[in-house]
Amino acid sequence: MKTIYSICIIFLAFLQACTSTSTGKEEPESLTQYVEPRIGTAHCRWFHFTPGAMPFGMAKPGPSTNGHLGNASGWEATGYDYRENSIEGFPCLHEFQIGGIVLMPTTGKLITVPGLPTDSIKTGYRSHFDRANEVATAGYYSVLLDDYQIQAEVTATSRVAYQRFHFPKGAENHLLFDIGNRQGESGAVADAYVSYAEDGRIEGRVITLPEYVKKYQPGAQVPLYFSAVVDKQPASFGAFQGERQEPGVREMKGVGVGIYLTYDFPEASSVTAKIGLSYTSVENARLNLGTEAKDLSFDEAKDLSHQAWEDYLGRIRVETTKKEDKVKFYTGLYHALLGRGLASDVNGAYPKNDGSVGQLEMKDGKPVHNIYNTDAIWGGQWNLSQLWIMAYPEYVSDYVSSHLQAYQDAGWLADGLANNRYVSGVGTNLLPAIISAAYECGIRDFDTKLAYEACLKNELDGENRPFGAGKVNTKEFVQYGYVPHADEGEGYQETFMFSASHTLEYSYTAWAVAQWAKQLGDTAHYNQLMSLSKGWERLYDPSTNFIRPKKRDGKFIDNFNPMQVWRGFQEGNAWQYTFYVPHDVKGLVGKVGADVFNARLDSIFTVSQKMIFSGGKEVGAFAGLQTLYNQGNQPCLHISWLFNEAGRPSLTQKWVRAILNEFYGTDGIHGYGYGQDEDQGQLGAWYVISSMGLFDVKGLTDSQPSFGLGAPLFDKITIQLNPKYYPGKEFVIQVKGNTPENGYVQQYRLNGETLHEPHLPFASFAEGGVLEMEMGSQPKDLY
Repeated sequence: MKTIYSICIIFLAFLQACTSTSTGKEEPESLTQYVEPRIGTAHCRWFHFTPGAMPFGMAKPGPSTNGHLGNASGWEATGYDYRENSIEGFPCLHEFQIGGIVLMPTTGKLITVPGLPTDSIKTGYRSHFDRANEVATAGYYSVLLDDYQIQAEVTATSRVAYQRFHFPKGAENHLLFDIGNRQGESGAVADAYVSYAEDGRIEGRVITLPEYVKKYQPGAQVPLYFSAVVDKQPASFGAFQGERQEPGVREMKGVGVGIYLTYDFPEASSVTAKIGLSYTSVENARLNLGTEAKDLSFDEAKDLSHQAWEDYLGRIRVETTKKEDKVKFYTGLYHALLGRGLASDVNGAYPKNDGSVGQLEMKDGKPVHNIYNTDAIWGGQWNLSQLWIMAYPEYVSDYVSSHLQAYQDAGWLADGLANNRYVSGVGTNLLPAIISAAYECGIRDFDTKLAYEACLKNELDGENRPFGAGKVNTKEFVQYGYVPHADEGEGYQETFMFSASHTLEYSYTAWAVAQWAKQLGDTAHYNQLMSLSKGWERLYDPSTNFIRPKKRDGKFIDNFNPMQVWRGFQEGNAWQYTFYVPHDVKGLVGKVGADVFNARLDSIFTVSQKMIFSGGKEVGAFAGLQTLYNQGNQPCLHISWLFNEAGRPSLTQKWVRAILNEFYGTDGIHGYGYGQDEDQGQLGAWYVISSMGLFDVKGLTDSQPSFGLGAPLFDKITIQLNPKYYPGKEFVIQVKGNTPENGYVQQYRLNGETLHEPHLPFASFAEGGVLEMEMGSQPKDLY
């Protein structure tokens, strides 16, 4: 068999070579080979490891080592942990606050509870595995389950999960559909139902209570629906609820329920399950299955997924001799395209904020746009939005339209959404930065009038604002021009304790929307928003050179410690947040003084490098909070690029490269720092844009946006431009003399013309062209 397989591979390679030779064109390099989804999976979030998914898909199948344990607060690491060695099942859904619909193959005695990862005596259906027998890439995953000698495989279409299991011969082969247990961030299960119909179709639902939904939209629930078919009829079947098993029973209701199928195979055989998914109904799950996968085999779905990933990843091609950098790059790009997936069905049905089912407008048999689930976009202006705008503008348009639909339905922009339920997560709302950036960069095929209305309301209206809509201090911010601080208050801390960080965030988004207002001739709102954008100045303490929380009476807080976390600053401290003035860096530099600003910033990175620019090797999402700089969390992600705005671009080049090379790794534990919170692609997207040497501290929200320029890691970068949005075909970056010793840019040339400052107008990028950089070993700050 191996000999025949080898001959086939050699023959296919020969045919490919002949084809390439005959056409005179070399086949483009496969990019999925550089995607390693297991990077950073020690202590990773629920949605991080879903290798079976399509780009931005609803169906996200993958293995789970501890997902049924859930988590106390809704954000802790759960799902797949690189440090664990047993798999408890293969959930079909992995989203922010959403998880469920688990399949698991077993042999031997029927066991219907998953068991614990740390069990010394096997009590559940989980199985040990060896990572040497694991394959994980973009769109496909396989593993050998050692306890059962079953090979498991998963892939997907957009809304249909495929799971294939290769069973040994025998009479006790089981396939479990575990529907009623909590999974990852899904929260507790309120109810579940599952049935096995006469025609062999397995269907059901699970009603979940995610922790963030309970916090931000009390009383709401998140329902998940499925409709599955298997390609082989079982010898017997039954239903279960926890350890209770009911042979021959076709349906069951309640927490912990599921269906099992038992097979008697005279020879080793495979069973393929296709699981249609929906957030609106079983009927729509059935429709999604029939539309996308009725006549599609596992291998055909796998091939389609592979091609989709190659197409998406191939919009940006980087060239280098360092494979490690390619692995970091394409894995980061993969994560930026993986999260924030579909929530609407093929027929345009979607879950509404009030729990009912909405209907999108249809055109030519398809919805005019899609609805997406999404983690909060907190900090996304410094990673995801810039990357999406560059190479995936059609998704930006869809993403904005999705949020505008939620605004129409619920009356407010909602930063984080799980089935359109509020899951703010951080108590603020930076969506206007993303929407404004889209508008300023020419992506305007969404309802721009409605979008402007929504953004204005987000920035200025604090009356009767739902907790889940974020920006909980809007009323005070508009009244005082800053958010007054209180050490004690009622309700959640984010309503009174994060006064300074809220002031800085609100100031920035006010400025972003102000630029839009000016273009529209809305002078009154422009003036109001520009005044609010100076909120940071009202908290700047010249005696300490720090942003310092201020009380309602106008006095700064006492006992101020700039390293203190949580008092005035969410997930950070004054050392980190004082630089959160992206819209007015020159104003901040003017207050501090250019020399002091650059020296202070440079020293911060010098010290932080010893801690790998975060919390060192401590494994934990918040390991770097009480440090001078924390690459592992959103508030700091623009800081290394501030030297560009303060006259020392060589220091941006130096420190950005150091972060790229040292903070980011390529293994299970050292991936995005050590157990840092990658937040649905944010840290990966930062690597992608920063390693290309393109980054805007303003998040492309200026009326004439531009990229700050750095020192790319790669010798050549080619970015395909979407002709629907941009006039150019591609934008190419060529880097000459690019060696580890030559870390500084000596000259920038755009289409042969020398650039005299390290900035590239976005309009020039959109027109396409060639940006050349000459590298050298000596810092250079004047061009």
